[in-house]
Amino acid sequence: MADTARARKLSERIQQVVAQMLDTRIKDPRLGFVTVTDVRVTGDLQHADVYYTVLGDDEARTGSAAALESAKGVIRSEVGKQTGIRLTPTLAFHLDAVPETAAHLETALAEAARRDAEVAALARSSSYAGDADPYRHPDEDETDEAPGA
Repeated sequence: MADTARARKLSERIQQVVAQMLDTRIKDPRLGFVTVTDVRVTGDLQHADVYYTVLGDDEARTGSAAALESAKGVIRSEVGKQTGIRLTPTLAFHLDAVPETAAHLETALAEAARRDAEVAALARSSSYAGDADPYRHPDEDETDEAPGA
């Protein structure tokens, strides 16, 4: 049975170690401004998926991906040294899609707000098709009483 608390602690520690390594020890010129956003460790602690974002364009993303792939061994050995676990997990780097998803959501929310404003403007300038209040109220005089009443 997997110890999720241990996996969570290990993933937090791996995130710190990888971020520190990228900041101080990895001197690859292809490496752009990389931020480690998340690390997910499997239940058996054998594999870690490291999610990252890169500030810049597609060229910076591809260069950073190549730099991370070439530095994977150095980073993994440092993770093994600093975590002190028996088997060091393998590392896989994945580009995080959070910025693109956030930009897509921002665009969708702006479009929804624009449509809501259009509907509100139409509602302000509209009028009822018939009477403003088509329902009968009990306090009004009833002139249409049924015959024989």
